[in-house]
Amino acid sequence: MAQLFINGHWVAAANGETLPVIDPSTGEVFDTLARGTAADIDAAVAAARAALSGPWGRLNATERGRILLRMGALMLARAEELAQLESRDTGKPIAQARNDITVAARYCEFYGGAADKLHGEQIPYLNDFHVVVLREPYGVTAHILPWNYPAQMFGRSVVPALAMGNAAVLKPSEDACMTPLAFCAIAKEAGLPDGALNVVTGLGEEAGAALTAHHDIDFVTFTGSPEVGTLVQKAAADRTLKVVLELGGKSPQIVFDDADLERAATFILKAITQNAGQTCSAGSRLLVQRSIYERFVATVAERFKGSAAGTPAQDRDCGPLINAAQKARVEGFIRRAQDSGIAILAQGQVADGVHPGGFYVAPTLFGPVPRDHPLACDEVFGPVLAAIPFDDEADAIALANATDFGLLAGIWTRDGGRQTRMAKAMKCGQVYINTYGAGGGVELPFGGVKRSGHGREKGFMALEEFCTVKTVVQYHGQ
Repeated sequence: MAQLFINGHWVAAANGETLPVIDPSTGEVFDTLARGTAADIDAAVAAARAALSGPWGRLNATERGRILLRMGALMLARAEELAQLESRDTGKPIAQARNDITVAARYCEFYGGAADKLHGEQIPYLNDFHVVVLREPYGVTAHILPWNYPAQMFGRSVVPALAMGNAAVLKPSEDACMTPLAFCAIAKEAGLPDGALNVVTGLGEEAGAALTAHHDIDFVTFTGSPEVGTLVQKAAADRTLKVVLELGGKSPQIVFDDADLERAATFILKAITQNAGQTCSAGSRLLVQRSIYERFVATVAERFKGSAAGTPAQDRDCGPLINAAQKARVEGFIRRAQDSGIAILAQGQVADGVHPGGFYVAPTLFGPVPRDHPLACDEVFGPVLAAIPFDDEADAIALANATDFGLLAGIWTRDGGRQTRMAKAMKCGQVYINTYGAGGGVELPFGGVKRSGHGREKGFMALEEFCTVKTVVQYHGQ
């Protein structure tokens, strides 16, 4: 779809240029995108600004919510069509793509219902005064999305901004943005006024940089690498804009000797093979108490041996990685670990029948991995798991927190006191106990600390991020 969505209309990029859309499962081009640049960003921001003083800005919260609810219903009515599009664009197994569309619709349902539930406050003050606190939209919000979950990320980032009454300008990743474009047509059909949502596709260094540096935006949200997140924050700092950043992780799965080991092993495999490991919340470090290390890692290894990467239609544990560069990056981590003498404990398969040009990497388990090795410290963003033994609770805490990231942690133990102590000790934004992940987690505040970023998405906290607070102090006398 070589068009942008600006002010409710499909338009070509101002320069007339396009970009190829690559199918990760074959490495072949299957569509084209408009290559938007600064001129298109200018048009999109102007449309968003006009919408705030037009029909969109005049809607009340309940009316905004009804539009989002209609969007969610339309997504569900076309779920299979959208899932097939998401699967082809990203390469993910069709079951995962179907789940992503369901979750995107759930964001519309949740924030459609929540739009009129974020209330102001009244503050008791001096007798002659009446004080209220109002929550108001920022205005024009800028959204830069990654390629790993384009459908879900649209729901997670754009939908709460709209629920709060902002007008959005979205720059999705050039590697995967077909479903956000499809959602534009759904939004228009649902009655979203022109200009409330604008989507400019293009390269990050062109359209993305122009958006974050634009003089007339009021807020920025970015999900992606820490390196690019730093650039986004610096650009926003020039205009003192608020930024929400979600920048990745190196999340630990911490398994104690009293855990339900069969249950843990099942979740641990899925947490690293989900979306081929291309997930900021992937459980990429397996920390196992030394007394059960050999036995439990052998159980996990059996799970890995039975895993496979395959085509979207084959619906295996993994699909391909998103592009050739990502495949090379992940294979580089695997090669360097082997060169360091770290053993591959188990490796899955690349399924028969895949296209030779696809970007496939088999799920791989390494161990024991030295604590200071890049495989134990750096985000791989692929289906590669590093197993590391620990001695006791204190050692587990130190090891779990010994990275620059802090997004998620999984704790596996039946000891209730230990569960609480460990959860409190983790330096991260979410902790799961005897589970990992929870569906789409739409209701659950999500975000990180340290290099995993700051600010929170999901749940009611996302609405609070997308609004500013105004205190009104009125003197009324005796």
